[in-house]
Amino acid sequence: MTGDQTTSEYGLLGVPDFDFRLDRVPAAADLAGLVERHWLVSWTVPPGRQEPVTLLPHPCVNLWFIRDQVMISGPGRERFSYACAGRGRVFGVKFRPGAFRPFLGAPVAELTDRVRPLSTLWGESDAAALADDLTRARDLPDLVAAAERHLRAHWPEPDPEVATVGRIVNALLHDRTVTRVSDVSNRFDIAPRTLQRLFERYVGVSPKWVLRRYRVHEAAARLAEGSSEGWAEVAVQLGYFDQSHFIRDFTRAVGMTPAAYAEACRRNVAPLSA
Repeated sequence: MTGDQTTSEYGLLGVPDFDFRLDRVPAAADLAGLVERHWLVSWTVPPGRQEPVTLLPHPCVNLWFIRDQVMISGPGRERFSYACAGRGRVFGVKFRPGAFRPFLGAPVAELTDRVRPLSTLWGESDAAALADDLTRARDLPDLVAAAERHLRAHWPEPDPEVATVGRIVNALLHDRTVTRVSDVSNRFDIAPRTLQRLFERYVGVSPKWVLRRYRVHEAAARLAEGSSEGWAEVAVQLGYFDQSHFIRDFTRAVGMTPAAYAEACRRNVAPLSA
């Protein structure tokens, strides 16, 4: 993880047992203030089968392209599953938490748990032009080049609040001494109510939700990888000193207790679904 990273590299639940690939590439330097990375998911499933992939979303807006459509999805608070069949791919642009506000021109909370066609923001012509370029792209470098070309054409005016939100989210992601919202308020000298309003406008979810989601992301990844520590030790390392609190947060987000999830991943039979 890099020092300026504002989203985790986790979020895929379980262990896919079919030909599934996730590639990520950083944004170009001139776009990196607002764009965290580009991503490409591709898969091959044998004929006659469907395989679900379950994701635990980030506190970010994504622009994504599949089957000639370009969509915008806001921060998702609930896990969701996508049924993979045949051969397919989905390409996306992940914006930094808070960084889509200048593009949207409205509170990001308006996008929370919602998906919109890009045309509602860029207009039919410009959205269709991007979709055409992405359709013609042969590989990930071509997809990235097309997306970045169109993003530059729609680049917003600078907004200093984006950097403020980025510093706060970076602390929520990386700093294990930050265990509650009051720690953020004290460190950044921002009143709790002001912090809540800032996150509603720019991130679309609360700072408490972001902190909890990033901790659950990492816990799920460690358990899926077969961490040598037990789940209780993982909880402590992630800043949870109340095991019941950790179990509650994890089970609410993932749909299974930490112990059940670790065992299901070990056996590669995790019954994960939306």
